Amino acid sequence: MNISHIEHLGIAVKNLEEAIPYYEKVLGLKCYNIEEVADQKVRTAFFKVGDTKIELLEPMSEESTIAKFIENRGEGVHHVAFAVDGVANALAEVEEKGVRLIDKAPRGGAEGLNIAFLHPKSTQGVLTELCEPGAAK
Repeated sequence: MNISHIEHLGIAVKNLEEAIPYYEKVLGLKCYNIEEVADQKVRTAFFKVGDTKIELLEPMSEESTIAKFIENRGEGVHHVAFAVDGVANALAEVEEKGVRLIDKAPRGGAEGLNIAFLHPKSTQGVLTELCEPGAAK
């Protein structure tokens, strides 16, 4: 697997409108994209920091994994996403090395990325996302 950089850090928040001002007014970052990922029941907001992005994740439903995360752990860092060259191949490689997968195959994510998650029980407690550019939405 060839990891080129940290693509983004996912941060769970209860409300984007309340969270965005901290990143813009305190940290001086610019929110450049807000989008809904309906199949994941989440709204996202993105900020660029060099080659890395911050992705704020707001639950759209009590059944979303982000709502459950916030209920159990509170707001905060949810996952780290690594940019890889070929998510499907990377999944096969890590599974062969004994890593438990959440996603057996890549799926669509925010900003048109192909994504897949590795189970935190196999990654020292860190929910890990692998991603690559996908087809434009």
